[in-house]
Amino acid sequence: MIKQTIHVWSWLTASLVLVGITLALFPNSGKTQTASPLEIGIVQRFGADFDDEIRITSPNEAPLTVEIQQEGDSKLLETRQLTLEIETISLSEQKVQEQVVLSNHATFETAEDYAHGWEQLGLPVAITKPGRWQVWAQPEVYDDPIIRRLLLTQLKQQGYQSPYINTQLLEQIPIVSVVVGGKSYTTKQLNIRHPSDKIDVNASDKPRRRYPGQLRVQPNSYGDYTLVNIVPIEEYLRGVVPHEMGSNTPLEAVKAQAIIARTYALRNLHRFRADGYELCANTHCQVYWGLSQTNERSDRAIEQTAQQVLTYQGELVDALYSSTTGGVTAFYTDIWDGSDRPYLRPVVDSTSNAWDLQKYPLDNENNLKRFIEQKQGFNEEHASLFRWEKESDLASLTENLQSYLDRINHPQADAVNEIVEMTITSRSRSGRILEMAVTTDQGVITLEKTEVRSAFDPPRSTLFYLEPMTNEKQELTGYRFIGGGFGHGVGLSQMGARQLAREGWSAQDILSFYYPGTEVIPLDQSE
Repeated sequence: MIKQTIHVWSWLTASLVLVGITLALFPNSGKTQTASPLEIGIVQRFGADFDDEIRITSPNEAPLTVEIQQEGDSKLLETRQLTLEIETISLSEQKVQEQVVLSNHATFETAEDYAHGWEQLGLPVAITKPGRWQVWAQPEVYDDPIIRRLLLTQLKQQGYQSPYINTQLLEQIPIVSVVVGGKSYTTKQLNIRHPSDKIDVNASDKPRRRYPGQLRVQPNSYGDYTLVNIVPIEEYLRGVVPHEMGSNTPLEAVKAQAIIARTYALRNLHRFRADGYELCANTHCQVYWGLSQTNERSDRAIEQTAQQVLTYQGELVDALYSSTTGGVTAFYTDIWDGSDRPYLRPVVDSTSNAWDLQKYPLDNENNLKRFIEQKQGFNEEHASLFRWEKESDLASLTENLQSYLDRINHPQADAVNEIVEMTITSRSRSGRILEMAVTTDQGVITLEKTEVRSAFDPPRSTLFYLEPMTNEKQELTGYRFIGGGFGHGVGLSQMGARQLAREGWSAQDILSFYYPGTEVIPLDQSE
């Protein structure tokens, strides 16, 4: 993120912070309950575009049961198909929709760390995702425009530069229209069931997919709606594992993926609490496509690992994983703010001692370059993104940076006209970039960790170095990004796990390799 430090302030007035109130926003995420089905937002912002449409159909001759909630009453309909559309309600006067945005982040993990910091200072908060992840002052507490502005003034006086008020003036608002047999019903919430517990969904921007369980449409924090799939976890995994590990992957690697996908889901049920559901269906959680493209091998891996989770000292681990590490995994704090996890630490992704990380740590730029130049002896060496290069000229990089600054509401978003120089100023011993200084015509902007990937298009990971490009006059024209890996590089490498499984490693051995000190146990034995 752009560099910022949270300072403790001494003011805590009753009108602002409500001393003594502690919102249970951040439970011990290593512990969980498993009786309830998961709630997955499969269309997160339905109605953000007034042309949005979702077609929902029965998978067979049996009808769907649709419960439409209207003004404290409910209407039950049976139909084989229905369409969800968006109608708009014109307002007699403009409605103000606004929030105090405390900070913007590329990832939930860093947003959660900042939220913990604000909460420890007595400020009730919510973690949201209107676009990027954001930490808001709790809307239910700061529900008055005067109080919101007083809060912002106090924050600015205390030296906080990132908070701002995001204000929208609405002349119309969306409402869901349920179209059944040519007749429409407007509602803000509805439930959809089928006797088979399977329902076909065709959203306007996605192919038709079949989802297990039930569906619910409900309001979210941004003035539109979310289509939520309510699904048992083992059925949910059938829609995750095939898209995280392909059908040609050795079974033991697929079993490892099933275990960590189950663990990841159960540990992260609080991600979308502000919007009234638990997980999303994209790469900000885990890719989930329902029962579309399930396969026999994934189903077998899920069945053979049923109820198994990965734990550390009896608690669910933070089961992070990525496509390709580039030859070495990373500390948690190489990528996100917060506390390191003992089981998430640099592991050279090789069974042949391809690199001695103790002797040649990758926080040294020369070591890093030699490491990137080495292309053999690693588990991932045949992966397409194990090593990569990409060039970008200064004009493109400047455009990237301007767009990024605008997204995070940076005060210099409209002022930066050109990049003068880019320098990597700090690395971790896993080689990941901790800080990059971007010198512009308006001064130096410091980017931290994964924000480097958010600010610029070229990098596939933060494991790279820069090589300046010049013209015949030796004038800087751009940079060549030379690196390895795809994704954050923390925890299991999917490409590395495939290779280990080909060499005969079991799922438990693979998980022990990438998450040292952990143990696979039945879910009912985890705390």
